[in-house]
Amino acid sequence: MDGNLFQESIPSSMSSLRGLQDLDLSHNNFSGFIPIYLETFRSLQNLNLSFNHLEGEVPTDGVFRNLSAISVIGNNKLCGGIPELHLPTCKTQKSKEDGRPHVFKIIVILCGCGGSLCLIFGTLFFIIYWRRKEKKESTLFLIESRHLKISYAQLLKATDGFSFENLVGVGGFGSVYKGVLNNSDTTVAVKVVNIKQRGASKSFMAECESLRNIRHRNLVRILTSCSSIDFEGNDFKALVYEFMPGGNLERWLHPHANGIQDEQRHLNLVQRLNIAIDVATALDYLHHRCHTQIIHCDLKPSNILLDDDLIAHLGDLGISKILSKATRRSQNHTSSIGIKGSIGYIAPEYGAGVDDSTHGDVYSYEILLLEMFVGKRPTHEMFKDYFNLHCWVEMAMHDGVMAVVDPSLVSMEKYEKEAASININILLKYRFQRQ
Repeated sequence: MDGNLFQESIPSSMSSLRGLQDLDLSHNNFSGFIPIYLETFRSLQNLNLSFNHLEGEVPTDGVFRNLSAISVIGNNKLCGGIPELHLPTCKTQKSKEDGRPHVFKIIVILCGCGGSLCLIFGTLFFIIYWRRKEKKESTLFLIESRHLKISYAQLLKATDGFSFENLVGVGGFGSVYKGVLNNSDTTVAVKVVNIKQRGASKSFMAECESLRNIRHRNLVRILTSCSSIDFEGNDFKALVYEFMPGGNLERWLHPHANGIQDEQRHLNLVQRLNIAIDVATALDYLHHRCHTQIIHCDLKPSNILLDDDLIAHLGDLGISKILSKATRRSQNHTSSIGIKGSIGYIAPEYGAGVDDSTHGDVYSYEILLLEMFVGKRPTHEMFKDYFNLHCWVEMAMHDGVMAVVDPSLVSMEKYEKEAASININILLKYRFQRQ
């Protein structure tokens, strides 16, 4: 649970987890004392509490006896513990009063308390002012301050000079390369921003802003970022993500159109349903579970990546829009800004100037569902003028849903085919109510 935004004290409810062997709470904002129950966990072998705001005495029993098993660095108010930690001795306050305080001492204490209160209020004012100032600083600094810093030279080496053999995708604002970081033997995906492309730098900052405070199992995980110059003195910006070996959903749904001849590259009905659920879960998190609401604005198969277990991860937040509570209250109904998204997946109301909203993401998700189960892109040449993917499926519903189902699903055994017909029929008849 490291690297989150957990606050306040470490919860006492964790005292029941006596079977823990490894516990990592580092790089959070925990405060207060180290729970005494942790030293009673006999199975606990590794405990990392570093870089929090913990204070008070460090226990000396259980896992705290072994220096190699614990880490408490970055907590400047800790004291005591085993000698090997080299922490300051805890100060104990011993009362030397005899119960008969003098009037003079009472006056001194009151004056001291008043001065302390003034100091506290002054400190709070300074902290609030400084935090507001920090919000105006570069988003990139916020990204890099919490992640591994990496140089242009390291990324150049990791991707074999950004070679064509390591190129895994090309987008509107840059290219994505597969790479291996030598210092950790970690396979990564490096998104190199095309600085010369108009709006690319803005897209880079938008993606940093969106990714810096979010984490979810169905979102592509960012590892670090790089903003530097290359060996020719040109600006260089890149984002480093966890590599998804399954590739994107586009290559699974349309393998032959993408030049892939692997017959094993096929998604059955259950796998497609699971991917649809994964994407819906990621959208629900962005729309309703984040501290600030995020609109993806470009939901399509090429932006959905799969891991070894075919678990879907939503990526590419380069044109996403962040809505704070204040922004949502004052949001205009129309916008003069250019339409965001990809042709075929953009909500129709965006063409009339309606501002970006979660309803637009829901529309794109509906088109995505249709494409996943009928096997046709919304940009297919058969769709012209007012005849689109949605109309085609709706017309086919009267003749039986199996007439429009992806042929690769129709080739299943008979009993599987019947089950697929029932499930897909229910799915395609479902209408999203975008109020």
